[in-house]
This record gives sequence, C-alpha cells and structure tokens, in this order.
Amino acid sequence: MQLTKWQSGGEYFTYHQQALFYRTDGEGPVLLLIHGYPTASYDWVKLWPTLTQHFRCITLDMLGFGFSSKAPTKYQITEQVSAICALLNHLDVSKAHVVSHDYGDTVAQELMAQQADGTLSFHIDTLHLLNGGLFPETHRALPIQKLLLSPLGGLLIHLLNKNAVRKSMRGIFGENTPPTEQEIDDFWTLISTNNGHKYMHLLLDYMKQRKKHRERWVTALQNATVPIRLTIGAADPISGAHMAARYRELMPNPNIVELENIGHYPQIESPQQVLASVLEHIESNTNNSLFAEGGK
Repeated sequence: MQLTKWQSGGEYFTYHQQALFYRTDGEGPVLLLIHGYPTASYDWVKLWPTLTQHFRCITLDMLGFGFSSKAPTKYQITEQVSAICALLNHLDVSKAHVVSHDYGDTVAQELMAQQADGTLSFHIDTLHLLNGGLFPETHRALPIQKLLLSPLGGLLIHLLNKNAVRKSMRGIFGENTPPTEQEIDDFWTLISTNNGHKYMHLLLDYMKQRKKHRERWVTALQNATVPIRLTIGAADPISGAHMAARYRELMPNPNIVELENIGHYPQIESPQQVLASVLEHIESNTNNSLFAEGGK
C-alpha cells in the first residue's frame, strides 16, 4: 500500500487542539500498534493486511510524528499516553493487545505503569515489544541523535535532510535487508510533513525521560501481570542482541524471539517473521480461542 493510500484511509481525532492521524480496520479483538522515532504508523503497513483479518487494528501517528500535529515542543511520554487513551476512549475500546516499537516501547512502558497503578483507561491483555531502548543503560544512540540532543541541536537540525535520513537508516537496518529508496522517500515525507523535520531534536527528549523514569518504566515490565514477548532484530546496533541480553538479566521468565541478521526495523525488514511471532504470542495467551472471539 502506498503512503498516499495509507493516509487517505485514515482519520483525524482532535486532542487538546491538536490533530491526531489514526487508522482503524478489521474486526475482532483490538490490537493497538504504537510506532517509533522518527517515523510513524506507516511502519506497520506490511503487517496490516494480515493483522486486520484477525483483529480490529488501531494505530496512530503520535503527536509530533507523521501526519499528526507537530509543534516546537518536547513532547512528554505521558502526554503521548494521554492522547492514546483519549483516542481509544473515542473509539469505545476497553481492552487491547499492544504491539510497540522503539519510542513506542517507552510509551508502552508508561501504559503498563499506569495499568499497574490502576489508572489506565483501558486494559492491556498482552504486550509485544520490538526493538527499543527498554533500558537506558543499553541504548546506543546514533551519533546524529547525540548531536541533535546536545545544546547544538537547534542549529544542527537545519542540516537534517533526506540524505542524512538515508545514511542513518542504512546504518541501522540489517546488512541483507536495507531500506529501499521508496522507503527512504516515505520516511522523509513522514518526517518533513508539517515541518516536522525542524522539531526532530525536540522529540529526542524522550531519551532523557527514559533515564529520569527508568525505575518506573523498568519495574512496570518486571512486575507485569500480562504476557510480554520481545521480538528483536539481533543485528540492530541501537537496541539489538546486547539489549536482549540485558532483558534476559532483568526480566523474570523472559520470552524472546531473536531474528538473526535483522536490524532495528524488523516489521519492515522481516514482516513475515514478525507476523508469525505476534500471532503466536497472542493466540497462545488467549486459550487458543483468539480467532473465535468477538468484542470491541
């Protein structure tokens, strides 16, 4: 599906005077998909046709990303969570399975923390994490990210262009699964829409938030009462095999699927393997009755 068709098939929800782009398709148990930085919900396009055969799939471009509103501000992870909860309330969702990636993993950690607190507006039935900085001590930020997060970020952001994105993306995809030129074009379109490329350095504040809230967000995973799986592209230099090793150290009974030679974007690089893992994880934790269930 082309990016223009993806956009035309979506809708907009107003959250605090900001427009949130979202898509929802399919019927059955709700599956919420949360994207990463610096891209958007279109990251799930290769999984979408199959997942929507089994689930009522919901995904969105979070504030500051993709086709949603973008502003010169340091969006807080808690604000992203509030926006997601408002959207799900608008869509009359009371429970959902969750799949997340990268920045979306951090959002999912705060969702889990709020569930543990008893303050989350819906119930998470299962959680499926893809490559992301779950533990700040293992996150290996790209050089460009470190520079943009520095005091020079406001000046260096003017150097961000499609060529810079191409170089960065090629460095984090697997050697045998590089992004195509069409994918690079789509990434840049999503980043630059609504002048978003001018604010990318501000969105990187999530790295500081990860350190500040490490105990809350790591504990939320360690003490989770719902099934969690990590499916990870092991060749990812940012959050690959080294992060999976730390996950094994910290998580009780870790459930991990490692994809060899796959990089930071497994849902784009190896969608069939990710689909198999996602479907198996949910089905094995719903008494094998997943595809017979209805519900909202």
